[in-house]
Amino acid sequence: MFHKRSIADKTLLFIKGLAMGAANKVPGVSGGIVAFVVGFYEEFIYSLQKINLKAFRLLLGGRFRSFYRYVNGPFLSILILGMLFSYFSVSQVLDYFLERKELYVWSCFFGMIIGSIYFISKDFEHWNKKTLPFGIIGLVLGVSISFLPPARENDNLIFIFFCGMISVSGMTLPGLSGSFILILLGNYVLLLVDSVNGLYDTLAEVFRGDFSFVRNTARLEILKILAVFTAGSAAGLVTLSHVLGYVLKHYRHMTTATIIGFITGSLGVVWPWKRTIMARAQDGSRILDSNGDPIIQNYERYLPDMAVAENLWALFYIALGIAILIGLEWYGQKRGQNA
Repeated sequence: MFHKRSIADKTLLFIKGLAMGAANKVPGVSGGIVAFVVGFYEEFIYSLQKINLKAFRLLLGGRFRSFYRYVNGPFLSILILGMLFSYFSVSQVLDYFLERKELYVWSCFFGMIIGSIYFISKDFEHWNKKTLPFGIIGLVLGVSISFLPPARENDNLIFIFFCGMISVSGMTLPGLSGSFILILLGNYVLLLVDSVNGLYDTLAEVFRGDFSFVRNTARLEILKILAVFTAGSAAGLVTLSHVLGYVLKHYRHMTTATIIGFITGSLGVVWPWKRTIMARAQDGSRILDSNGDPIIQNYERYLPDMAVAENLWALFYIALGIAILIGLEWYGQKRGQNA
């Protein structure tokens, strides 16, 4: 399955890593869909499954070159480099637009999820008495979660490690968004925005010869959180690849039906038109967290007034989100025809 790559192939693989990293960062969109559509999903999963006891024996025995070849290092290293680069750049862009154009950002996310549902379900022709109950269970679970109040941010390191393991699900399982799960767990901003931005700022300062961050307690804390999150992600990536191989081999149709139902039911999580309800004390004052920020208690969803130009633009961004996923599908089909 593994083969040598030309410079052009390596460049294209890096670009695919950029796309996969960007998709993993977007709530509701699965990086695994990118891998599946553009044609490297099977090699990705197979490479991760090669990180096993034999690989660790090679590594501990000092046979680094053999280890690198065994785990398909040329493929994984370029792909992961692209994803890491994307994480830094996309984090900055998301942070900017969520502050200034929140409605349009969530509209695009909403459209991407609709596109994901279309992509996963269009070729699924196995609805029957075995798969339908799993689809309904996924739908009910998704709807239920959509109307749960978001969990409060939690910086406990054990919980952070768990978040890391869960967040990589979107990389290995097409359709299941790890960043979406982090929203439900309350740690999306902490782990995929604040911590990544903290590392970005630190690297920028070090590049300028400024090492003042070593005296910045808040910065060191966020870097520690990011390190634990990264360790959890690495552990989850390897573990889930083995579990996924087993589940898809023995329960592929039931798993797909559950995912379709879950994603459809969870559209309410990223419904663009919602008002934030802040937690308040008995005297009506806002309840603040340890950082002095108001605590979100829940969201109030409403139907938009289409006489307002901003809402019409939001519809455009929903269509754009759908078009992005359909475009990925078109690219995958074209690639398959030219292969």
